[in-house]
Amino acid sequence: MKQNITLSLDKALIRKGKIIAAQRETSISKMLSEELKRLIQHAEQYELAKRRAYANLKAGFHFGGKITASREELHER
Repeated sequence: MKQNITLSLDKALIRKGKIIAAQRETSISKMLSEELKRLIQHAEQYELAKRRAYANLKAGFHFGGKITASREELHER
């Protein structure tokens, strides 16, 4: 479902946007819509990656090593 919104933009920005849109054979509205979709997708991917990274950190990593000495043996005084 689509819904219209109202934006207030500087006239010079609109003029330059119209030129770019014409060069791309599209509209300013479509360009803004696609850019907003791209920004949202990027933000969602970032959040997903962040959640995965936190989960990995919480789970910890095992690099295959073995503890061969106790803490007391390593820190004898």
